[in-house]
Amino acid sequence: MTSRLDDELRRLVGAGVLRIYQADALRAAAEADAAASRAEPFVGQIPLGLAKPEKPAPIPGPRKTSALIEVLGYIGGVLLLGAVGLLTVANWSLMGQGARITTAVVSALVLLGASAVVAYIRDRDQPSSALAALGACTAGFATSVIIADAPGRLIGVLVALIVAGIGLWLLRGTSLLAATFAILAVGVFEVVFDLIDQNGSRNDTAGLAGAGFILVAAVMGLLGLVRDRVTAWTLAGAAAFGSSMCWLVQDRGELMALAVGTAGSAAVLLAYSRHRAPAYVVVGCSILLVVWPTSLYRLTDNVAGVAIGLLIASSALIATVIVLSRRDR
Repeated sequence: MTSRLDDELRRLVGAGVLRIYQADALRAAAEADAAASRAEPFVGQIPLGLAKPEKPAPIPGPRKTSALIEVLGYIGGVLLLGAVGLLTVANWSLMGQGARITTAVVSALVLLGASAVVAYIRDRDQPSSALAALGACTAGFATSVIIADAPGRLIGVLVALIVAGIGLWLLRGTSLLAATFAILAVGVFEVVFDLIDQNGSRNDTAGLAGAGFILVAAVMGLLGLVRDRVTAWTLAGAAAFGSSMCWLVQDRGELMALAVGTAGSAAVLLAYSRHRAPAYVVVGCSILLVVWPTSLYRLTDNVAGVAIGLLIASSALIATVIVLSRRDR
């Protein structure tokens, strides 16, 4: 075959059809095909052009447990915690200070230790994060039991926040984001009602709580840049919603409630236009449909104000749909 190919190539070169370098290239390609056919004999039995390359072997990933097993584990853990909690609450008044401290500290250590063991053995983010979230909250509660009164509760919030922050640094589960949001919310109320308004003499505590929830929304928004974005930004929207409700409780806080509610709704709807998470739409619509009508009713003091609020909210939603539809084209 090679001699016949060489003779034909020399004839074509002599006739001026091919140049010498073209004949050399054809000869090299033919020799490469022949070598490949000898190395893979089974490919030669398949018509030319129909041979399929072998699929690469799949890379083994982390072993996944059954979702049913994981759900049953959650249910069992919640029932166990519920039983322990009920027994503790039923006997809390009968316990001395030492027994209360021991119960709270041991509960926190058990939860945090179980989280570490699950993270090390199973390498599962969600169960270990859930245990760490419960452990962080319990650690804050244990601190408040050790240090009584308002300072102890505030220090307990700080301890819980530190533990949750360490868990967020080491783990990636969404449970710790929810725990962080809850701890920050409790911290806002502790600062406002226990430290600033201890005697109940100030009438602007609801507004201060609203300002605190704005800070909570900012923190959750920043956490969304490094952890689960959908969960963190949804909780940021929930914090904006909570801030709006606090401003509605505050005297003459309707305008601030409108401003915060509009900003929070716009932020989550903009996030939806970029990342398409349905949770953003739920939070954004909730803010518009609750804060706007309520605020306008407080401002106008009649049903027409509610109708105007609903009209404005629906117009904003329809305009958002139109904008998002144009982006899809």
